[in-house]
Amino acid sequence: MYQSYYGLSAKPFQLKPDPQFFFGSSGHKRAMAYLEYGLSQGEGFIVITGEIGAGKTTLVRGLFRKLESEKILAAQIVNTNLNAEDTLRLVVAAFGLPSEDGSKATLLTRLEQFLRQCDQKGKRALLIVDEAQNLSPQAVEELRMLSNFQTADKSLLQIFLLGQPEFRKTLLHRDMQQLQQRVIATYHLGPLDAMETKGYIEHRLHTVGWNEDPFLSEDAFLEIYNFTGGIPRKINTLCDRLFLMGYLEERHNFGGSDVAEVIGDIQKEFALPISEAAAQNLSDIPQTGQKEDAQESLESMGGRLFKMESSVISVLDLVKRILSRPNSNINDLDK
Repeated sequence: MYQSYYGLSAKPFQLKPDPQFFFGSSGHKRAMAYLEYGLSQGEGFIVITGEIGAGKTTLVRGLFRKLESEKILAAQIVNTNLNAEDTLRLVVAAFGLPSEDGSKATLLTRLEQFLRQCDQKGKRALLIVDEAQNLSPQAVEELRMLSNFQTADKSLLQIFLLGQPEFRKTLLHRDMQQLQQRVIATYHLGPLDAMETKGYIEHRLHTVGWNEDPFLSEDAFLEIYNFTGGIPRKINTLCDRLFLMGYLEERHNFGGSDVAEVIGDIQKEFALPISEAAAQNLSDIPQTGQKEDAQESLESMGGRLFKMESSVISVLDLVKRILSRPNSNINDLDK
C-alpha cells in the first residue's frame, strides 16, 4: 500500500523471513560464522539460541543461500512440539522420503539407506531443527541417535538446533551429557544495539530502493529502538505501521513524536477491555490453595467497595442539601 507512495520496489518490513534482507549485525555475523564453522567440520551439533524475533530463521535462510547444493543436501523442520516417533517421521519426510507408513525400525532403516546414498554421491546431509525449545527430552534423544549414522571415517548427518533461550536449560540438563559431548559450537543471538537498529532499518529500506523518502530523524530511530529493544521482528512491525500511517496522513518526515504516536496506537489495540482487565485483576489475587482464603479476599474487596460507595453517596446528599437552601454558597461545603 505505502510502497508505491514512497517509491519503494517492495515491502521493506514484512514479517516473513527473507534472506534478501539479511542484515549482518555483529551478533548475526558471529552466529553465521559458527554455522559456517559447523559446516566445515561436517559432524556434530551446532546450537544457536535467541529471543523470539531475533532473526534465527532469517539467519538460516541466509545460510541456505551460501550452500553448495551439489555438495550439501539440507532439510529443515519447524514443527517440533511432537513426541519422539513423530519427530522421527518429520525428519524422514523433510528429506523427501515416505513417512506415513512403517514402524520406527522401518523409518530408521529408510533414513540410513538414504544418507548412505547421499554419501556415495559425494553429498552431505544437513538437518536444521527450528523451534528446538519445544522438543521433549525424548525427541532430543531421538535426534542424538540419528547422529550415530556414520561410515568408517565420517558422520552421515549433521544437525543444527535453533531455539529460544529456554532450550539451553534442556541442553544443560544432566541427562543430556551425551548430546553435550557432540555439540561442537553454541552461540546466543542477542538483540541489536541502538546503532545497529538504525543500520538495520536503513538496510531494509535501501534494499527496496529507498531515497530517504520518508526521512527519519535521529529521534525517530531512538524511539524505535527504545520500544523494540533491538528485536528485528518488533522493529519490522513498528516500522510497517509507521510507514502505513505516513501514507494515510501524507507524511514525508518522521520524528520521535510520530513514532510515539504509532506506539500509542499499538498499545491501545492490545490493551484489555475494562471488563476483561477487571477480571484479570481479580485473577491476580494471591492464591493459598484454600477456597476460604479466596472468598475472604473477595469479601474484603467487596467491603471496601461498599464503604467507598457509601461515602460517595453521603457526599452527594450533603451537596444536594446545601444547594437546595436559599442563598446557598458552594463555600458552605467547607463548614
